[in-house]
Order: sequence, then structure tokens, then C-alpha cells
Amino acid sequence: MSSEDGSGPRSDASGIERVPRALRRLAGRVLHLYFRLRRGMTLGVRAAVLSEAGEVLLVRHTYTPGWHMPGGGVEPDETLLDALAKELREEANIALTRPAVLHGVFLNRHVSDRDHVAVFIVRAFTQSAPKQPDHEIAEARFFPLSALPDRTTPGTRRRLAEIVEGTTTPAEW
Repeated sequence: MSSEDGSGPRSDASGIERVPRALRRLAGRVLHLYFRLRRGMTLGVRAAVLSEAGEVLLVRHTYTPGWHMPGGGVEPDETLLDALAKELREEANIALTRPAVLHGVFLNRHVSDRDHVAVFIVRAFTQSAPKQPDHEIAEARFFPLSALPDRTTPGTRRRLAEIVEGTTTPAEW
């Protein structure tokens, strides 16, 4: 696992931390080229899973650095809500007990000029068991909204601030 507060890398540095940054960037570009050629436009979902205790669920992937809201791509013939439910189940053992609420849809130019992300707010859910690490998710944990780990991505921080503060959402990630 990560350091005690969840902000640092694993003490036995494995996974993405051991892959040279240039190789990670190259792999990311190859994947985005594949999706660009295959799909033309990409659409993903993310969830701000908020507990009654004032915590938010964040995940740390094996293939990209930082802490993120759980989520993933929307497949052909899949609704946004179906994709959201699938990703929450796969990444965190979370099941919705009431519908998620759409926070906003964002153009993510950091990935490509064709990437869009729909962010949902989830307040009613159950978790069947803590998520165990696997090939995709190194760690999934709840953090107090007032004490996010240092490696929380800037986009994740911005979306959470908008949700907590009730500010307007920009068009871009």
C-alpha cells in the first residue's frame, strides 16, 4: 500500500512508479492514438463518491500516477449511468442505492481535443468490501475532503471543490 496518509508512493515502489516517465508518456500517446483511430471521440465517466462522514473515494491506478475519482470509458451501446455503475463496481466494490446526479460534462484537452468526461455525484451507495489491489487499481480509499492526499490530480481537486463549494462548472477539465 501507500504511505500512512496515502500521499506518497508505495514503500516497495512497484507498478507505475518504476516505469520511466518517458515510457509512460509514450504508452499514453499510443493508447490515445489507438482510441482516436478506433472511436473518433472518447467519452468517459467519473464519480465523486461522497460518504456521510465527509469523505470522498479516490483511486490510485497501476498505469498512471496520482489519485483520481473512480471512473472509466463508456463503451459503444452503454449508457453513461451503466458505465458509471460498472466502473464503481470494478474499481471500488461500490453499488449505487439511488441514482447518481450529473455534475457536469467536460472537454479534457489534457488527453486530446476529442476526450469528454461526465462527472457524477454519488451520495447513496454501499460498498460490499474494501477493494483489493488488482491489475488496474493499486489502491482505493476514502479520504476526508479537507485532507486529500498530496498526489490528488489537479482536475480531481477542481471538480471536488466545485461540488463542495457549489460553484459553477467550467466547460473544460
